[in-house]
Amino acid sequence: MPTWILVADNSRARIFAAKKAAGSIEEVSTLTFPEARLHEGDLTTDKGGRSHAPGAGAHGINGEEMHKQDNADRFASLICDDLEIARNQGRFNKLYIVAAPALLGLLRKHQSAPLRQLIAGELDKNLTTHTPGAIRKHLPDYL
Repeated sequence: MPTWILVADNSRARIFAAKKAAGSIEEVSTLTFPEARLHEGDLTTDKGGRSHAPGAGAHGINGEEMHKQDNADRFASLICDDLEIARNQGRFNKLYIVAAPALLGLLRKHQSAPLRQLIAGELDKNLTTHTPGAIRKHLPDYL
């Protein structure tokens, strides 16, 4: 059974497999979440409310950052759902996670206890645009 490597950011997740512990990795699947790349105007139809607290000036409420955070949380949940299905099917026996720091925390939040037990290591880097060879260099020599 292969070792899987999840490489993800807020809009794309790539899953690689290593068939040999010291071998190369090859991409087996890609998940995309285009909503994460949308701008505020594309995410909502109305502008958020404004707060006029005395002495604080006008501040936006529920701005773009909140929508991006919600989208990242949804994508992390979808990634973990896919990993959970693959775990139940016995498609991997060990998992390494390489993810942008903010997404890594969201992934941890959505992992089931059995999935967590299969995680052999984590790396808080965004390597989604790197080649498989470059990603492999950031992983332990022996997976």
